[in-house]
Amino acid sequence: MGNITSAADIKNAIRFLETDQEVKGQVLRAQFNNTLESFKPVNMLKSAVREISSSPFLLTNIAGAAVGLATGYFSKRVVFGASKNILKRSLGIALQFGITNLIARHPDDIMSFGQGLIERLFYQKKAAAEKI
Repeated sequence: MGNITSAADIKNAIRFLETDQEVKGQVLRAQFNNTLESFKPVNMLKSAVREISSSPFLLTNIAGAAVGLATGYFSKRVVFGASKNILKRSLGIALQFGITNLIARHPDDIMSFGQGLIERLFYQKKAAAEKI
């Protein structure tokens, strides 16, 4: 806006500023409504699920942790059962924690080891079947 030298220029400047204020007010209200909508619990949950499902790294970590927890739990049950002995229970918890951490931290290594083991077993069966 340049220098204002007449009453007409003042009126035009006022109209321009009022229009500008109205447009900015509408934009601000729309942004406020969008922000208010995004803070609703349902929308926050949807956003979190969408973010988790779109991140393969995070999904892999969650899957590795879940497999680690399940493996640790079952290994504890297999080795120590449902013992009432406090020492066996403590050792079972330590075993479960160790296996869970090992599998959760190295899921790719354990997966490749398991695949190699399965391939060797089937290869030996296939080789034995071919000899017959």
